[in-house]
Amino acid sequence: MDNCIFCKIGRGEIPHSKVYEDSNFIAFLDINPVNKGHTLVIPKKHSTWMHDTEDEIIEEIFKISKKIMRAMIKGLLCDYVQVTVIGKDIPHFHIHLIPRHLDDNLPQYSTQTLSKEENLDAVEKISKNII
Repeated sequence: MDNCIFCKIGRGEIPHSKVYEDSNFIAFLDINPVNKGHTLVIPKKHSTWMHDTEDEIIEEIFKISKKIMRAMIKGLLCDYVQVTVIGKDIPHFHIHLIPRHLDDNLPQYSTQTLSKEENLDAVEKISKNII
């Protein structure tokens, strides 16, 4: 994708704060971090959504993310690393690694209370479509 900002970063066309790079992946600091050290891990091969990405890429990106998470915990002295896959803002599959502290009071996702019927409906709709 010629106009994809993450593809351009992967090709070295846009300045970034690189944390890790190999022939297939690159990790760099988010320009709008949730916390110090917030890192994005992307495949250099373009794919918009995780569910459209080749299994081999998914396997490898999570192995790389785990290595980076361990480095974040050791280097940044955080308690854990929050892993998020969203991809809505930049249409290129990527993983957010956000260093967290147990007492950082960062906002959590909002939740809902669903009825038993709504939950059963969701279970049915998801499970019958697993292939």
